[in-house]
Amino acid sequence: MPPVIDEEKCVGCGTCAQICPLDVLKYHKETRTVTVRYPDECWHCRACAIDCPKGAIQLRYPLSHMLLHMDAPTIRREELE
Repeated sequence: MPPVIDEEKCVGCGTCAQICPLDVLKYHKETRTVTVRYPDECWHCRACAIDCPKGAIQLRYPLSHMLLHMDAPTIRREELE
């Protein structure tokens, strides 16, 4: 799922587009706006959301990213015998 840009908070600085390692976001200099260019390519690394000075970017995570990982308790070999 692609990043969501809150147009009311966005000041058009382009930091998110510069920091994105996959060029998912595109900065338009003429209009000082940012659009999501490749929505399916987002790795959900949060670089754009972390570096946005106004907090204008939110990420919607796919279900597979939201599942919790829990380790199974460690079982000693002698307990099995």
